[in-house]
Amino acid sequence: MEHVETQEEWENRMSFKVLDFVKKELYFDLRFLEMAFRMLTPVPQKNIGTLATDGGNLYFPSEWLIQIFKSNAPYLNRVYLHTILHCLFSHLWIGQKRNRLLWGIACDIAVEYTIDGLDKPSTKRPLSWIRQQFYEQLQKREDGISAAVIYRMLLEKEEDELNKLHVEFYTDDHRFWPKEEQLSAKEAEQREQWNKVTRQTSLLQKRNGEEKEEGERLLAAGLKAEKSRRSYRDFLKKFSVLREETHCNLDEFDLNYYTYGLRVYKNMPLLEPLESREVKKIREFIVALDTSYSTSGDLIRHFLQETFAILTEQDSFFTHCRLHILQCDERVQKDEVVEKKEELQMLLNHFTVVGGGGTDFRPAFTYVNQLIKNGDLKNLGGLLYFTDGKGIYPKKKPDYQTAFLFLGDYEEENVPPWAMRLQLEPEEFLKEQVKK
Repeated sequence: MEHVETQEEWENRMSFKVLDFVKKELYFDLRFLEMAFRMLTPVPQKNIGTLATDGGNLYFPSEWLIQIFKSNAPYLNRVYLHTILHCLFSHLWIGQKRNRLLWGIACDIAVEYTIDGLDKPSTKRPLSWIRQQFYEQLQKREDGISAAVIYRMLLEKEEDELNKLHVEFYTDDHRFWPKEEQLSAKEAEQREQWNKVTRQTSLLQKRNGEEKEEGERLLAAGLKAEKSRRSYRDFLKKFSVLREETHCNLDEFDLNYYTYGLRVYKNMPLLEPLESREVKKIREFIVALDTSYSTSGDLIRHFLQETFAILTEQDSFFTHCRLHILQCDERVQKDEVVEKKEELQMLLNHFTVVGGGGTDFRPAFTYVNQLIKNGDLKNLGGLLYFTDGKGIYPKKKPDYQTAFLFLGDYEEENVPPWAMRLQLEPEEFLKEQVKK
């Protein structure tokens, strides 16, 4: 008996064709986003009123999709691109600590600002008065344009204005974004896949010379900011050290034989597990903070907060760990040593910035070398120097790996070739309070 297609089946089938058409329309204007357009798997969803994503699937209501395509196809192009840019900018995975509603509005504004700046035929629309006014406020700021910057702006807005902005910039549904700060294995894998697409998209955009227009520069800046934000956690792994730690190594023995011996011979397992394993964790670590006049104390404190949050994650430490927190301008002003995880928060609670002079990186290296010579540092994983980059660098390469973490733009030619480097986005280390 021949199957008769239902109305729902027909709508779903037509919706897939509409989405394919939308991707082709966008591809003609934004060829460097080809990989991003292939990332999301379309899934029909009845209980939503627009597009939505969790980073792996693209959820859509079929009837709505067909109606919008008939009445306003360019708007559908915008909605699809809007959702894709959320993924490319990592908005789904970096806002869990913030007020969820305000973060959603900030992300929508950041993405819409980028799309309006692109000014492509497939997504072009006239700017409303609300958009014009808010965009002018954005362009006057000196700390860049990103969702984090916009979020801080929204914290200062009254409820009436927030409601107007929410209505104006609402485009897709954020209900499937991860809600927990600790991502599941699937969510972490999706984020990493988008990380790779973001990097490849940046390379394609540069290779194709797509950064000449203002809109393309906005998109490139957004990709760069999110890449920097994601990179810091991975960057710390490069300062890990291999060390044997007393621990039951479950990978080195057969559990079946072990339990069989206990069951048959009671207290006599057939194979004893190895009592040690080689683990990759931070053993000794130097964090040097540039406390010269040009570096903000708030940024230093929140850089420490972010760094400590990463270092104190579960299973991050050896049984014994030692951290030196150096405050430096043209000399080492203070050295605070942390040996227990509980001491990290205590340090944050009572942290004060010491310094305010010029910047000379050399005294910090001299100080660390002396600690090594005296035997105070025996297993140094490396040195991280948080700075604005304006100072005197040492010429000689140290015996330990070193990284300079730059606050914003820096003059790359001044950095010694032996040093690792990472550019950080200032807004990601500023304190963000939930508006009450």
